[in-house]
Amino acid sequence: MQEQIRMVSLDFKRYMYDKLPWEARLVGLVGPRGVGKSTMLLQHLKEQEDEVRNKSFYFSADHTYFLTHTLEQTATQFVQEGGLWLYIDEVHKYDNWSIELKQIYDNHPELHIVFTGSSVLDIFEGQADLSRRVLLFEMQGMSFREYLEFFHGIKSPVRTFDDVLNGNIQIPGLLHPLTMFNQYLREGYYPFSKEGYFQKRLLQVVSLTMENDIPHFANMSPATGKKLHRMLSIIARNVPYKPESTGLANELKISRNDVPTYLLYMEKAGMIGQLRDDTGGMRGLGKTEKVYLDNTNLIYALAAENANIGNVRETFFYNQTRLVLPVTSSKISDFEIGKYTFEVGGKKKGTKQVKDVDNAYIVRDDTEYATDEFLPLWSFGLMY
Repeated sequence: MQEQIRMVSLDFKRYMYDKLPWEARLVGLVGPRGVGKSTMLLQHLKEQEDEVRNKSFYFSADHTYFLTHTLEQTATQFVQEGGLWLYIDEVHKYDNWSIELKQIYDNHPELHIVFTGSSVLDIFEGQADLSRRVLLFEMQGMSFREYLEFFHGIKSPVRTFDDVLNGNIQIPGLLHPLTMFNQYLREGYYPFSKEGYFQKRLLQVVSLTMENDIPHFANMSPATGKKLHRMLSIIARNVPYKPESTGLANELKISRNDVPTYLLYMEKAGMIGQLRDDTGGMRGLGKTEKVYLDNTNLIYALAAENANIGNVRETFFYNQTRLVLPVTSSKISDFEIGKYTFEVGGKKKGTKQVKDVDNAYIVRDDTEYATDEFLPLWSFGLMY
């Protein structure tokens, strides 16, 4: 643990770092593979005073130690030795994790527990044992704003939705953002891009997620995991994909009724995004109108030769805005956010499609700054 803490840098912290109630008794941070959850735990440990750090214990739940020991036994021994802060990484790799976390929580009221896990976890009933105890937070990949700081040292404040609509989007020290924006679209969503061999690493993340993580949580067979992976490949070739369960089920030789469930697993795992209509209200349970890959990096990794620029634009817009506000499909354009309508396109995109629509904006790629109802696409990456 000490070596890991020593190696971790405090120069850059993800957007969720200051939002977590680290002092609470049980805190969970879930999210897709590779978005920086483990790093956040180590950063928080590094920032603690020696007195607190000496009463803290960090470990990964997939350690071979747990082939012969349990989480509950480990926590009990730790408390008996005076421990107060338990940091459990990748808790989803430990069977019966929710049952034992509940036991630890109930048996050791003096203990503070922070854990990370896959974003698929909160689909399953196992987490219900903790529903009245845990404060659960979800984290997605980096925004364009975070990318600028992490990769290029360019710091910019978080902008509100109103700031973006009003054109209040200047980035200190960066007059021409488009070159770096195009780099972000290809390799800027995941922090591990900085380690090199990004495409290879990302494809490994996809394979592990589709053929290991989801099948493990959903009690699927390895063969079903491979079908999930193939399902993602089909969607990648056809995004934005119009949900059509029968055709997809026939191609994969699965039940038509399983398709929506599989799509939900993939969405929670950070592989796809489902754009729904507004029939579900604030609950976000409306009918799925389009299926995108979750982020633009996945487009270039999975559909390299089919990486349609129009799809890249829409995927970026949806990915970056959904974290801040409820985004739904539009009957007359691409997206709606509350009372606002957005049409996403290239720098020549005009207002014809939304000319009679109130509160409508044209979001343009290849555009540096806002003018009237025209907003630059990159500016929507500054909101977290």
